[in-house]
Amino acid sequence: MPPCSVLMESEVEYLPQTSDAAGVDTGRSLPLPGTEAYEALPQFPKRSPLPFRRTIRRHELRQIVPLAETTIYELERRGEFPRRFNLTPRCVVWDLAEVEAWIEERKQAPRINAAKPDVHLRKTRPVRAGSGQD
Repeated sequence: MPPCSVLMESEVEYLPQTSDAAGVDTGRSLPLPGTEAYEALPQFPKRSPLPFRRTIRRHELRQIVPLAETTIYELERRGEFPRRFNLTPRCVVWDLAEVEAWIEERKQAPRINAAKPDVHLRKTRPVRAGSGQD
């Protein structure tokens, strides 16, 4: 185990003494948030044995990735977007870290000038509604 840092009582700032849920004075005081003593409290472990992974549901995904659902499904099918998985038979989620990594990957990708369709090959010319033609 790594050596434990020892703090001098005079170096630590404390909150006023606390009471438990029944209002009984416990006689203990807590260090102030943001201090080294506060971070050393056991309820704030430095490294968790399991990484905290947040999952998001469809409506949260749509707020993060402004693509149509069919586009997302097609990207998933081709392996170009993080796969969803079922938590329960009726609850589908995506891993937020994977989605954020996908977004970062897309930001870093070079912009390729996509070939535009050749307008001379179309059979009809699109007409705007209300363009004055009767």
